[in-house]
Amino acid sequence: MSDGAAASEGTAVDDGAGIRPVVISGLGWVGAAGCGRQALTEALGDGRVVTSRVEDLDSYGRQHAGPRHSLDYPGGRLAHLAAAQDLSPWLHPRKARRMSQPSKFAVAAAHMACTDASLDVASGAGNMAVVLATNFGPSSFTEGILEQIYTESPEAVSPFLFTESVANAPTAQVALALGATGPNITVTQREAGCLLALGRAAREIENGRAEVALVLAVDEMTALLHRVLNRFGALARARGGEEMARPFDLRRNGTLAAEGACALVMESAAHCERRGGLPLARLRAQVAAFDPTAPSAGWGRRPEALEQRLRQGLRSQGVVVDSIDRIVSGAGGHRHGDWVEAKLLRALWGEAALPPVLVPKATVGDYAGGFLAAAVLAASGVPFASTPGFQQRDPDLGIVPHDGSPSAPPRRLLVSTLGVGGSAAWMVLEP
Repeated sequence: MSDGAAASEGTAVDDGAGIRPVVISGLGWVGAAGCGRQALTEALGDGRVVTSRVEDLDSYGRQHAGPRHSLDYPGGRLAHLAAAQDLSPWLHPRKARRMSQPSKFAVAAAHMACTDASLDVASGAGNMAVVLATNFGPSSFTEGILEQIYTESPEAVSPFLFTESVANAPTAQVALALGATGPNITVTQREAGCLLALGRAAREIENGRAEVALVLAVDEMTALLHRVLNRFGALARARGGEEMARPFDLRRNGTLAAEGACALVMESAAHCERRGGLPLARLRAQVAAFDPTAPSAGWGRRPEALEQRLRQGLRSQGVVVDSIDRIVSGAGGHRHGDWVEAKLLRALWGEAALPPVLVPKATVGDYAGGFLAAAVLAASGVPFASTPGFQQRDPDLGIVPHDGSPSAPPRRLLVSTLGVGGSAAWMVLEP
């Protein structure tokens, strides 16, 4: 679910003592490069791209049993895989065995975020909201159910697999693990989902339905899902060079898929101050839009309409474009997706030069929330290395992403992401 234009409303909280902003005070991350805020900080600072080869499938789409396909398939073979990460410091193996892989990722990242925020979950999670975004849900459990239906019968479907086969299962598992009894919401809006989830969590705090909210994004990348994405042309291919995402590059031909989870602790500034927390970033504005020209599996062709909606939304919340001195773009290496993103940003700034453009998906991959976690770290002043994979400027786009040059921490940062199917979301963060 998403709330469309409602996400463009203000992000201030009236706690009875005046208007206070919403802040992000904790971050958890599970990804191919490791676990926790420090691991992500190091990966972004080094420009380190950690990928693995996705295993082949057997005759039934499984990875670990049965005869293998004899025919190799063309296209992408690599992904940012996180299933091998040790989650035991945050999730006991006895509890993990009852969960799907996305639930394991989400619960571990949630515990990391609460620890990072110095939030006492035992005493402070009573009316905590949990808002989670996912692109594909628990794919492995869904695949298991389909395998049982096709190879045996519908009556053979495992109740265990069924309980975690829905997109909101990880959201529920996080609430159970933390004892969170506030609103429990799952957002499925593809690449824009993580920012839409953040906006919804902010409104839960604004409206007094929760004092604290956990914002999560989670995905797993099975071999079957990877092959489907490859078949529809979503994934990067080597084509004589290294297989990697090349956002905004002339040679870009797709993204690198990722699995894992991101979790953020969000609360009103007043609540954070009362408990002695330290904000990583402040949410200044939130805008959402929809492009009706977009097909169900692609991007639209009206970047000018999205730009107008974004400009109006920023203006209504008192944000002047000239005050933004950093951009975190959701470009992931797609030919058309990056084109729409570039045209939107160029139109927003007009004749003026763009501020530095950070493209974290070049480092952490697409999906699974690495983009959202990287945006929060960018707002907190974490340095980024030069953009991996970028070599040739595309004259039609006119954007050269960050080259690794040292720069002062941003004063105001725009985060932009466009999802296939037409959804779009932006947020403005301040240190």
